[in-house]
Amino acid sequence: MDLSGKTALITGSAKGLGKSTALLLAGYGCNIVLNYVTSEQAARTLEQQIRDMGVRCIAIQADIADPEQAERLADQAEAAFGGIDILINNAGPFIRERRVFLEYRREEITGLLHGNLLGVMLLDHRMLPGMRSRNWGRIIHFGFGHAGEARAWPHRAVYAAAKTGLVSFTKTLAVEEAAHGITVNMICPGDIRGENKEKTIDEVKGQIDDESPRGRPGTGEDIARAIAFLCDSKSDFITGNILDITGGLDPIRRTLKG
Repeated sequence: MDLSGKTALITGSAKGLGKSTALLLAGYGCNIVLNYVTSEQAARTLEQQIRDMGVRCIAIQADIADPEQAERLADQAEAAFGGIDILINNAGPFIRERRVFLEYRREEITGLLHGNLLGVMLLDHRMLPGMRSRNWGRIIHFGFGHAGEARAWPHRAVYAAAKTGLVSFTKTLAVEEAAHGITVNMICPGDIRGENKEKTIDEVKGQIDDESPRGRPGTGEDIARAIAFLCDSKSDFITGNILDITGGLDPIRRTLKG
């Protein structure tokens, strides 16, 4: 795979799955626009690491849940590189504490919706004209395992509603933009936690995860490899798909049984 000459904007990429994706794409020759909200030191360190790999990289502070900040992020990214070919919407707030819907505060509800749905849609909207002008583009959305089924997920009502709404948007946008050489797909990670978000598959080899049917923990590399495949020029026939990368784990059914 060769992504030389392409530029990817990855939201929420100073750490975690976004960082793993940035490093893998950079390894294929892709220029990288990193994005962070508060993790400036981590972003600057990663920025230099990627530059040392021989590709261009900048880190830009912005919260995509804020439309004005998302617009500024897009403006600065395009000004620096002349255009964005790959948009990976990794950032998205999540409240791990389990609460029924009535226990959420109003600002938490709007924050989850803006960060996981509206902010993504607005950033796509901002970047699409440039992709259309080049007749080439890759847009990746992030969901959760089995998001495409839109089942009940107790204690995750707002987050699940935002992401399942994004499922429909992913499929619609894929149809609308296919003739312009733009693919739109959704990646749905399993329950990958903590340091494993930045680990390689080899680094977890031999580790046991009793919750995973696969038997090992998921890693950032598992997610990044799937994204890289979808970004390849020869993956242009793959669009509108919702791809579960879970090792067979079904977090929703596990919750319902519990």
